Amino acid sequence: MTRKTAQKKAPTRKKTATPKQAAPRKKATGNRAPKARIGFVGVGRMGANMARHLHDLKYKVTALYDAHEATAESLAEELGATACTTLAEVTANADVIFTVVTDDAAMKNIFLRKKDGLLEGAEGRTFINCATLSPGIQQKVAKAAAAKGASSIEACMASSISHARTGKLYLMVGADADVFQKHKKLLDDLSVNLRHIGAIGKAAEVKALVNMVMNINTAGLAEGLGLARSLGHDLEMICEVFSQTGANSRVLETDAEDMIAREHDCWFSAAHAAKDSGIAAGLAKAKKLQLPLNDAAQAQYDRMVALGIGELDKSGIAELTFPGRAGSEKKKKKSAKKKSGKKK
Repeated sequence: MTRKTAQKKAPTRKKTATPKQAAPRKKATGNRAPKARIGFVGVGRMGANMARHLHDLKYKVTALYDAHEATAESLAEELGATACTTLAEVTANADVIFTVVTDDAAMKNIFLRKKDGLLEGAEGRTFINCATLSPGIQQKVAKAAAAKGASSIEACMASSISHARTGKLYLMVGADADVFQKHKKLLDDLSVNLRHIGAIGKAAEVKALVNMVMNINTAGLAEGLGLARSLGHDLEMICEVFSQTGANSRVLETDAEDMIAREHDCWFSAAHAAKDSGIAAGLAKAKKLQLPLNDAAQAQYDRMVALGIGELDKSGIAELTFPGRAGSEKKKKKSAKKKSGKKK
């Protein structure tokens, strides 16, 4: 099964409403356009496709900003929006602003800078922050926004590009209950699963756990398939056996074929995997817990970044584990060099 196919495959778990899990909702079909003006900061693959989906639903997508100006300009022309040259311009031209940035440093830069930040003239605005970040930066930004009379929502996404385009995101939300309810319709229109986890920072914690387990599973699958290849097994047979036993996982569906075929077009980069494993490590350190499997997975993704292949999809971790591939060969050469040095 290819990654593209797996992304479109419906979950096998029965969707029944329980106190903890809301059943998927039907999209509204009315023609009345919502009044709120929508802005986006960060219109890469995820942000751009979220904006396109809201535009399809007749939301007023009015203001776009990206560190790469040409990216914002191209999307603005497509959607009939304004490509803003400053962050303050986004706030001035939108009521609800989505942010989809890379890391804590980028989040701090767009919100907490002294001049031309998103909080300039932010009274009455709502910021919906969708990136995978540390709980600490989410809380710091929310506090700064509140001081300016603005509201914040963290809407962590456990989904990929195709889900953003079709409004089928899995959103984990951290927000005050009243703020969540006020913007629930908008969040519904972007998602197929919507969970209000709790206060700001709590959704970021859950997202860190999701990505920690996913990254460990991906690293484990890469090692299992790499070892199977070195033992001379048919990998199609191995994947079938894995799928029918305790080795089965969602990662087997989405990544196995790409690992075998060396097709690592980026859905979720190894660099982001390294960053997210680091967030989990930070949370564990604060609680004085040890996470040896998370640490090992992070070390592998960090190694991909060091080798210059961090922008491959996380499935590219197989380049470090399959015999005869560049990453594994470099590791062998480095090991041989160390042994040679010891003999001298």
